[in-house]
Amino acid sequence: MSDFQTNLEKYAELVLRMGVNLQNNQTLMVNAPTEAVDFVRVVAKKAYELGAKDIHMNWMDEELSRLKYEHAPLETLETVPQWRVDMYDYYAEDGAAVLSIKPSNPDLLKGIDPSRIAASNKANGNAMKNFRNYTMNDRLTWCVAAVPGIAWAEKVFPDAKPEEAKQKLWEQIFTITRADQEDPIEAWHEHNQTLATVRDYLNDKQYQKLIYKAPGTDLELELPEGHVWKGGASPSEKGTTFNANIPTEEVFTMPHKYGVNGTVTNTKPLNYGGNLIDNFTLTFKDGKVVDFTAEEGHETLKHLLDTDEGSTRLGEVALVPHESPISQSGLIFYNTLYDENASCHLALGKAYPTSIQGGSKMDDEALDQNGVNNSLVHVDFMMGSGELDVYGVTKEGQEEPVLKQGSWAMKFN
Repeated sequence: MSDFQTNLEKYAELVLRMGVNLQNNQTLMVNAPTEAVDFVRVVAKKAYELGAKDIHMNWMDEELSRLKYEHAPLETLETVPQWRVDMYDYYAEDGAAVLSIKPSNPDLLKGIDPSRIAASNKANGNAMKNFRNYTMNDRLTWCVAAVPGIAWAEKVFPDAKPEEAKQKLWEQIFTITRADQEDPIEAWHEHNQTLATVRDYLNDKQYQKLIYKAPGTDLELELPEGHVWKGGASPSEKGTTFNANIPTEEVFTMPHKYGVNGTVTNTKPLNYGGNLIDNFTLTFKDGKVVDFTAEEGHETLKHLLDTDEGSTRLGEVALVPHESPISQSGLIFYNTLYDENASCHLALGKAYPTSIQGGSKMDDEALDQNGVNNSLVHVDFMMGSGELDVYGVTKEGQEEPVLKQGSWAMKFN
C-alpha cells in the first residue's frame, strides 16, 4: 500500500473515530462534494467496519450549484423544499452522526450577484433552524472536514500544475490533521488534552473582558457571566465525545452580544458562500457593527451583515496561538475550516448556546437576557497574527496578558 493510501485511510478513520465518534448500529449522514467521492468510499467502508447501521449520502456538485445561481429564478433560490428539511430533521431525531466535507472552490460563485447568494443563504438559514439547534447544542455528534479539489488546490498553490497542486494540498491536510503520524488517534488524544488544559485555565479565570491590540485592531469584548470556554473534544447530549472540526487548534467562547466596542481588521481572506471578502474592517458600538469597509467583496459583506439583526453582532470569540501548525505552514488556505485554526478569530452571528452555563436548556428569551446572540448565520473571520496582543480583564479590573505577539502569555502549569 502506498504512503498516500495509508494516510488516506488513517484520515478516514480519524474523522470517524475522533470526529463524529461513530457508534455501533448508528447511522452516518455524509454531506460531500462529488470531487470527494474516492475519499467518501474509503469513509463508507470503514464506517461499516465500525458497525454503522446505514450511510446516507447528500451529494453536491459545484458546477451544478453555480449553474443554479446563474440561471434559476430568484423564487427557486429563496425556496428550500420541505422534503429536504424533513430529511435532515429525520436523521437528527434518529440520532445519526453527521460528517460534512466542505466544498472546496474558494471562487465558486465569483461574479454571481451577491443578492442572489444572500437570498439563498437566508432561505437555508430559516429552513434549517431546527437542525442547526441539534448541532449547535451538541444534541448529536458532528464533524466538519475537508478534501482537496483541483480548484481549491490551484488557489493555494497557484504555481503548481493541477494534479501536483492537489497532491501538495493532500500532504498539507495529512500533516495538519496528524493523519500522517504513526498513531493519529493517540496524537489526537494528546492534542485534545492540550486544548483542555488551556480551556480549563480560562474557565477558572472567568475574565470579565478581553482587549485586543494589533495593527488595525483596537477592540474590547465583554464576556457574559457564566461563559464557558470550549475547545477540542466535547461531549454530546448523550455523552459521546467528539471533535466538531478536524483540524482544530482553537479554544472559544461567546462575547456578550451588547458588549463589543472598537475596531477589528481581518488578517486572512474570508471565503463566504463561494466569494472572497478581504482587507475589511468592522467597527462596533454596544455590540453592533455600525460601520465597515472592504477592499474586496464589499457587497458580499454588506449582504452578510444585512441578513438579520443578529448578523451585525458577534457570536464567538476564539483564541489560536500563532504556533498553530496551520499558521506555521505559511499558507493561506482560502478555506475557513483551515484558516480559522491558523489564527485568532471572531464570528458574526449565532452563538453556541453551550458556551454559557445552562445555555442548551434556555429558550430564546433567556438566551437574549444572558447576552447570547441569535442569528440565521454563523460566519467566522480571521483577525489574529504574530502582532496580536490579547489581555484579559479580571473581576477586580486588572489586565493580564493572554497572548503576546500571537503566542500564549499564560502559564498553564
